[in-house]
Amino acid sequence: MHTHSQAFSQELHTEWQGVRTWLIGRAKELGFLDLKITDTDVSHAIPKLDAWIDAGLHGQMDYMRRHRDLRANPSELHAGAVRTICLTMPYLALDPRNSEESVNHRLVREEEQLLQADQAVISLYARGRDYHKTLRNRLQILATELEEKISQLAQANHWGDLHFRVFTDSAPLMEVELATKAGLGWRGKHTLLLNRQSGSFLFLGEILINVPLPLDEPSESHCGSCKACMDICPTQAIIAPYQLDARRCISYLTIEHHDGIPMEFRKAMGNRVYGCDDCQLVCPWNKYAQISPFPDFAERNQLGSTSLLELWSWSETQFNERHEGSAIRRIGYWRWRRNLSIALGNALAAQLPSDTKYQIKAQLQHALIDADAILAEHIEWALAQDR
Repeated sequence: MHTHSQAFSQELHTEWQGVRTWLIGRAKELGFLDLKITDTDVSHAIPKLDAWIDAGLHGQMDYMRRHRDLRANPSELHAGAVRTICLTMPYLALDPRNSEESVNHRLVREEEQLLQADQAVISLYARGRDYHKTLRNRLQILATELEEKISQLAQANHWGDLHFRVFTDSAPLMEVELATKAGLGWRGKHTLLLNRQSGSFLFLGEILINVPLPLDEPSESHCGSCKACMDICPTQAIIAPYQLDARRCISYLTIEHHDGIPMEFRKAMGNRVYGCDDCQLVCPWNKYAQISPFPDFAERNQLGSTSLLELWSWSETQFNERHEGSAIRRIGYWRWRRNLSIALGNALAAQLPSDTKYQIKAQLQHALIDADAILAEHIEWALAQDR
């Protein structure tokens, strides 16, 4: 391939712009909400990453330290990469019980469900199929078609071939930093990507390429003095603007944490069984959240309106079958039961009908028979919450 300075001659720049215009249009056809392009330099973010890891705020996510050098140098993930194509895809699905419901009303109702102590709350992104597969497949289609389009220009201009690698939260890539630098939005105080037109209920995807497509400009932050996400966090995990202590985060505790849940966070977990959306539900920018067009992200197994006792009744076989192709399956049956036992304990501490409490206690006591030591401790804790 010719040098980058040659590639950016006026004639080639025009051709690159044509490729970029096609790329954006094709991405939208494939269901992506937005596409922007940046380079692979994230050196500006590494000091903060190092400080976060050195302070132990990553908890048991040892891969953050283990793959630190790769995060600092995305080009090492794909040799010769000079550009990152960053994309967003919305995952907020229509509610199967009310498909005409507005986004605002939907988010309010999600908040209200947190007050229904006997109902299970599962993070919105995890109620459908595992996003990795859907996102990766469409990124692969887009990258392959881009490769074909570039090859036509390459033959005419005697360049080398395009090489690419797609990413969907599957490698040590600093996705939010790259998306922010590309102009897809800004990092909110809850550390997630925020966009003025689409909020934060977004999956991120990337394509690293060795072709110097024109760059986009970063966008400005629009959080201002708002700290709703910090104030609402049940465990005060957002310890400062743009800084998360993962060890306190309910999403981390219910998904990434492998051991018993620390006692200090159990009551704050409430009825959250997998993940936590509180900081997103209160964010003012999410009134602009977009609805996903993909059936893959639609709710399965009534996970948006299921009781804790119903989920507790699942055997390990049922857990694996019903979560086939779901992100939830990756935590395994043991962590599923651990999370549920805490939620059931919090339900016992709430104002519930006596017959509901009786059923909860009966099911928990029965489960003690086969529980290992750690799960048994969680069940005993739950039973002790009945007042």
